[in-house]
Amino acid sequence: MGVADHGAKRARATAEGGRIAGAEAAAWRRFGPYLSERQWGTVREDYSADGDAWSYFPFAQARSRAYRWGEDGLGGFSDDKARLCLSVALWNGVDPILKERLFGLTNAQGNHGEDVKELYWFLDAVPSHSYMKMLYRLPQAAFPYDVLIAENARRGTGEPEYEIEDTGVFDGGRYFDVSIEYAKASPDDVLLRVTATNRGPEPATIHVLPQVWFRNTWSWRADAERPELRATDPTGLGARRSGAPDMDWTCDVCDDLLFCENDTDAPLLFGAAGSGPFKDGIGDFVVHGRKDAVSPDGHGTKAAARRRFELAPGASGVMRVRLRPKGAAGTAFADFDATFARRIAEADEFHAALSEGIADADARAVRRAAFAGLLWSKQYYGYDVRAWLAGDPAQPPPPEERRNGRNSDWKHLALGDVDPDEPGDVVSMPDTWEYPWFAAWDLAFHCVALAAIDPAYAKDQLEKLMHSRAMHPNGQIPAYEWNFDDVNPPVQAWAAMRVYEADRAAAGAGDRGFLERTFQKLLLTFTWWVNREDAGGRDIFQGGFLGLDNVGPFDLRKPLPGGERLDQADGTAWAGAFALHMMRIAVELACENHVYEDMAIKFFEHFLGIARAIHGSAAEGDMGLWDEPDLFYFDKLAVDGRPPTTIRVFSAVGLVPLFATEAIDDAQIARLPRFRARMEWFEANRPDLARLVSDWRTPNGSGLRLLALLRRRRLSAILSRVFDEAQFLSSHGVRSVSKWHREHPFAIDLDGMKSVVKYEPGDGETRIYGGNSNWRGPVWAPVNYLLVESLRTFDRYWGADFDVEAPTGSGRMMHLGDAADELARRFAGLFLKDAAGRRPFLGEGRFADDPAFRDLPLFHEFFHGDTGKGLGASHQTGWTALVALLLAPRN
Repeated sequence: MGVADHGAKRARATAEGGRIAGAEAAAWRRFGPYLSERQWGTVREDYSADGDAWSYFPFAQARSRAYRWGEDGLGGFSDDKARLCLSVALWNGVDPILKERLFGLTNAQGNHGEDVKELYWFLDAVPSHSYMKMLYRLPQAAFPYDVLIAENARRGTGEPEYEIEDTGVFDGGRYFDVSIEYAKASPDDVLLRVTATNRGPEPATIHVLPQVWFRNTWSWRADAERPELRATDPTGLGARRSGAPDMDWTCDVCDDLLFCENDTDAPLLFGAAGSGPFKDGIGDFVVHGRKDAVSPDGHGTKAAARRRFELAPGASGVMRVRLRPKGAAGTAFADFDATFARRIAEADEFHAALSEGIADADARAVRRAAFAGLLWSKQYYGYDVRAWLAGDPAQPPPPEERRNGRNSDWKHLALGDVDPDEPGDVVSMPDTWEYPWFAAWDLAFHCVALAAIDPAYAKDQLEKLMHSRAMHPNGQIPAYEWNFDDVNPPVQAWAAMRVYEADRAAAGAGDRGFLERTFQKLLLTFTWWVNREDAGGRDIFQGGFLGLDNVGPFDLRKPLPGGERLDQADGTAWAGAFALHMMRIAVELACENHVYEDMAIKFFEHFLGIARAIHGSAAEGDMGLWDEPDLFYFDKLAVDGRPPTTIRVFSAVGLVPLFATEAIDDAQIARLPRFRARMEWFEANRPDLARLVSDWRTPNGSGLRLLALLRRRRLSAILSRVFDEAQFLSSHGVRSVSKWHREHPFAIDLDGMKSVVKYEPGDGETRIYGGNSNWRGPVWAPVNYLLVESLRTFDRYWGADFDVEAPTGSGRMMHLGDAADELARRFAGLFLKDAAGRRPFLGEGRFADDPAFRDLPLFHEFFHGDTGKGLGASHQTGWTALVALLLAPRN
């Protein structure tokens, strides 16, 4: 058992570990941080004819317009169907609107695409959500909405984004730190503590408004029941909804208890009739003093308790709120602080167990923050495509154009509040503001990281998109909300095996039922890939968007102008890895159920077929996608009857074949006589295929056999580029495009369509797939994690028999495991203090040396290929949380 595995086993023995593995685990997960940071501007809320979701439901309308499919809120918490919601609203006395949700730019407004323009950090969390903490930073000056929009509109793609800190509103410490903490006394007894601290040099005023409301489920059908919040005393209310237990919500002290309805302000937005009070009523009362905007008799479907704090410099004000079942014993605040103290201590115990063996306190803190962001990114996800396309009976019918538009062939997909007897669908989001919707391949990486802290939830997430309510009947896994039809790398089999192994390490036994269910669903997905993405039936794959969008010269969502076909090295290698990982799962299952032995054979043979295709056959005049002169894998542009054109771009496309590797215990193979016999048959009768891949015939001294697309010579050649600091290797990990292309851009003219790929280490200068989706040079967590894992797998087989020079040209030779550790160290170093006390992800800006900022890690979407500065989505803790695994010592 490795160090990380032992930590997971110890964590299971803690109070928190017992909660998420015990009989009440589902109950403890019922309430959590399930509100999005942004529901507006999503496809779900778009009922337009043209599909411009950003314009149809903009930020300016979010305060006044009821959502159809979800809810959002600052520091939000809700039940798993987002029926009863909690969040925090704030006002600094000068802002034009109440701060209820995070502001950001739409894809068209940002010079590098959509971009949240707020400062907030997810600081702590545990899987049961019995303790959660985040920090929001509110300026004391008026929030610079118009300045942010105007300046980013002025800037082009060659300039950096204009961030809120660039406006000067945080200068001199003139801001409030607002700590939002949740603790649970029991599964349905939720405590909220809001602490506002004046960091400025002068006294300042802040209004704190904890909010409670019901998601609007009544405006869409004429017969729908309206729930109710009703005041019970000056500081509390009762929440009543049919089919759910009555709840009490109360605060310790407040100046006002305000009520309105979670209904659209139709007179304001559409000039229609309506009497209110509307969704924006509390904001209008607080900011504009409109007493008619709130209910005069203490009831509604949305409520807030307001308290005004006058804070001296450095002083704090605290509000305490409790939501619990009606009639609960004891006064609401007698044990409030003691409950928080107990849950914080349990969170400390849980994370200490998980980080056992990590000596560096800074590394332990970064790891804990990465896990916190991952857990805060869980979101209720409601989207019934059939109902969305048809529109709602009590609302105007949507435009006819939508019926055959986006996602129209996914009418079976129905997630969210589907079954009254089952929990709602909670999904791990890539980023709860910039990407508040699932993405299939992102989610696989989330699950691998989640398995280290909550294997049960990781298993649930992997199965969710393979459920009949999500997976297409043809076997395709929905890609992401903007286009379910797009194609993501098929990493689910890899993730399933890794989650299974992590669960087995923590629990002592593997969940074979999970592995079987996943395998059977992925059989459909593999068949879909072979039938739909292999146009010529040659085991060479195409498919367009394969995760590495923008890495090549073409927009692969669109047909190429002359009918050309792009044979993709990454797509083909992903398919090879898919086959290999499916074989690995089948071997695991076949050791106890020999029915799976034939499937292991089938995927072994398919893996060899893909190896034959990607490497080609000189005897047959087919050179595949391996380029012998450059010793690298490249895409090839093919037109029937013409020689193919090599897309000679040194990018992550050519590194993906490294990911198709598995080391299998020979003792397992010995238990599968038919599988072993078939392997031996290929050795004897198809040596041409056997020579294309790693030599699986010979176990090493530890009894492992290696199955990989790359044999030793090709592996050495690619690694010489990977570890070359003039090419892929940066101080902070492996770049997605070789730095060589800075001086040697690749250019192609395709029937008048000119395209160039050059090394772009930061934000993209080419808007192929939209604003901030850029793979032309930055460092990305998933690529680096898969490289580290692959090198460790190779090392398990080769050990001391395989050395690599790292960095290339340094004369420093190391085993592959040590080389993997070097990559892990470089990537993890993005978040750790260097010798000067700086964290590279902060760059050289004002935060780099500021004690109020430098110890608050953010886990960005990607990182500058030269400096390491964090770029893209600032909270993409989904896959960047993989750093938590890289910070653990190697098993």
